[in-house]
Amino acid sequence: MDNSLPPADELVLVDRELAQLDARRSQLLARRAWLLQVLYPPVPTAPFRPRPPVADSTPRSAQNVLLTLGGTLLTIAAVAFTLVSWGSMGIGARATVLAVVTGAALAAPVALLRRGLVSTAESVAALGLVLMVLDVYALHRVALAETDGLGYTAVASAVLAGAWAAYGSALSRLRIPLPAAVVAAQLPLPLGVLAAGGGATAFAWAALLTATADAAVVLWTRPVSVRITAGTAAAVLGGWALLTGGRLSLVAPWSGAPLLLSGAAVVLYAAWRVPAFAAAGSAVAGLAALAAAGGLLRTALPTDWAVPGYVLCALALTSVWRPGDAPTGPAGTGPAPAAPVGTETGAVGFGGRVPRGMRVGLAGAGAGVVVLGVAWALPPVVAGLLGPVARTTGVWSGEHAARALVSYPATALLVLAAAVAALAVLPRLWARCGALALAWALLTALPVLLGLPYAATLALQLLTSAAALWIAVRPGSPTRGLPVAAAPTGRPAVPGTATPEADASAPRRETGPAAPHPAVGGPAWSAWAPSSTRTKAPAAEPASVLGWTAYVGGVASAVSAVALALDVRGATFAVLGAVLALLTGVAVLGADARRVVSAAGAVLAATGLVFAVAAAGGFEDRWTALALLLVPAATAALGSRAPRPVALAVEVTGGAVGLLALGIAASRPAFLALTLALGGVIAAATALRPERRRFASWTAAVLFLLATWVRLAVWDVTAPEAYTLPVSLPALVVGHLRRRRDPEASSWTTYGPGLAVTLLPSLSAAWVDQEWARPLALGVAALAVTLLGARFRLQALLVLGGGVLALDGLHELTPYVVQVVGALPRWLPPALAGLLLLAVGATYEQRLRDARRLRARFGRMR
Repeated sequence: MDNSLPPADELVLVDRELAQLDARRSQLLARRAWLLQVLYPPVPTAPFRPRPPVADSTPRSAQNVLLTLGGTLLTIAAVAFTLVSWGSMGIGARATVLAVVTGAALAAPVALLRRGLVSTAESVAALGLVLMVLDVYALHRVALAETDGLGYTAVASAVLAGAWAAYGSALSRLRIPLPAAVVAAQLPLPLGVLAAGGGATAFAWAALLTATADAAVVLWTRPVSVRITAGTAAAVLGGWALLTGGRLSLVAPWSGAPLLLSGAAVVLYAAWRVPAFAAAGSAVAGLAALAAAGGLLRTALPTDWAVPGYVLCALALTSVWRPGDAPTGPAGTGPAPAAPVGTETGAVGFGGRVPRGMRVGLAGAGAGVVVLGVAWALPPVVAGLLGPVARTTGVWSGEHAARALVSYPATALLVLAAAVAALAVLPRLWARCGALALAWALLTALPVLLGLPYAATLALQLLTSAAALWIAVRPGSPTRGLPVAAAPTGRPAVPGTATPEADASAPRRETGPAAPHPAVGGPAWSAWAPSSTRTKAPAAEPASVLGWTAYVGGVASAVSAVALALDVRGATFAVLGAVLALLTGVAVLGADARRVVSAAGAVLAATGLVFAVAAAGGFEDRWTALALLLVPAATAALGSRAPRPVALAVEVTGGAVGLLALGIAASRPAFLALTLALGGVIAAATALRPERRRFASWTAAVLFLLATWVRLAVWDVTAPEAYTLPVSLPALVVGHLRRRRDPEASSWTTYGPGLAVTLLPSLSAAWVDQEWARPLALGVAALAVTLLGARFRLQALLVLGGGVLALDGLHELTPYVVQVVGALPRWLPPALAGLLLLAVGATYEQRLRDARRLRARFGRMR
């Protein structure tokens, strides 16, 4: 039984219920607001009070400024009184004034310190020190005017230093007197030497002795201000003494050596006592000792052996460094933190052991001198490498370019050899790379310094290149003996691996049974895998670094050998062939980008051989261009078999050689057309490979088209259709094939480009052509295109064909229209126009309907 109310009654009931709900909702919202007010009463806000202005300075800073200004003004007044107003008073009065003022200034700080006025006491004490200097000056002017100024100043500075030191020690709360005493103590010895007529050597000794005293003050006094002042003075005077000793080691070694060695001993002792100064101080001491030893060796050795003497002394000094002195942390993160002082081990020295910082500083000084020696030995390397490139003789002239530096000492070879030997024994990646680079430099400089014959020089360069390239491709051999921590992998070193030294000293642990491991370098792998296996992954990147170092040297030697071989025809063929074989070997056996670079270099070497053959055979440029096409043809064939990166490098380089051939053949258009056609054949053959199809097919089409155009130009063909039809026909074929695959494709995309390439240039030529053949042929072609567009409902064909047909017809009718218009009365054209407007107006609606229908039909065309 259906008890539902009628719609009108039910609507009234619904409205009543909604009104009750709205009323209840209003009550609940009011209750909620009251509850919120009870639970969270509003916080009373404090009345606004403006903030007091912030002081620009503290009371203590203001006090210091006032005291400093007061002391400065009193000092200026005292100086002015002494220098300007002194002559208006008698001797007794002057002495009394100075004595009273100075005594008062020196005694006042005692009372001020008792009252706790430390800053005021500092200012008055500073004034007293200045007055003491004025007292000394006044005493010289009045009573000791005949004495020597330098000698008097030396004695006076010594007296002032002692007095100020005693005064500062008595009033230890004052901070100015003791540093002032240290400053005054710098003058007695140097000024005394100058007063006694001593020269630069004696002055340097006086400065060194004063610096030694300053170093003692730094080591055995506590006030920080005194130590800073003494340390600064020691650095200045000691540096002056060492620089003087270095200069004397060049002109008078037996006078400079004792000075340098004494200074080095003082600096070494200070470095031993102050760990923070150990590395820097030891480096300075090492340089001083090397300058002294090298200067003495210079007196006993020939001139050419001067630099090798310094280098050998430096290598002896670097022997204090051990691989453990600068332990590497996780690879790529730099050195690990040094061990605390007292825990390191080293050679016997001060106190039985030399701190690690001192060893690093001494070794750094020696390494710096070795670097300078290597830089001195590099000019022969540059001459051997770049001399053939900067040639002054013609190719195949038989006259060899000047490569020798006649006046350069042959002992540069000894410097390079010593550096190679020193780096070769260090188990560090940077050392192995440096040794490899210097060995290459040694072999490069050898022909220059020894004046080797031409054939021997070429053979040595090729052997150097071959050896370097062999190291570059030899898998993993350069890293033999390297500790894992030296590998700059950017990852932490593999746990459980250690240097050979650590392996020798550490107890052997039992290894557990073979266990599964997730990945090389993971925790399980590092715990269970053998150490030889664990080192393979981190050793791969050091091998790459060393390989690249050797590779760069090998390629540089190869280029230099090719440049040198251009002096002789036979040598050119031999060296180019050898370089081609070497680079091909690296491209086959190498790894990473070296394969790609070597492949491109091999193509260039083959190009050089083609040029050499053409030059030897006396080929003209056009035949040379055709011969060069053998290179891109060969690279296209090799590209189908080589790996992808190598194939791309080979083909790109071969394409560049093809462009070079086109440039050479450009002087003869007929041969240029042939060259373009042959290049198109090579590109078409390359297009048979799926991965090269798109690019190579378009390249072949462009080359064939250019070859056709060049040939037509050679035949003096000026008709535009001859140039446009070879483009239009393939374009129309491609468009037709695409439309068969994609019926929804627009006719403007598929047929528009091909039609426009021929119709538009032909229309332009027809407008300036006085004959009738081209306009007639163009009109027939445009009519056919228009009919095809209407038949298959293709918008591009209908528009292009109809437009060209209309313009072509207008061009043909223009003369006659002009004649007819000229023969008609002048009132006839306006009358005809009026009639036309009337006719259009009469049938306006019907014409609009027809126009809409035509537009809709046109829009449905593709």
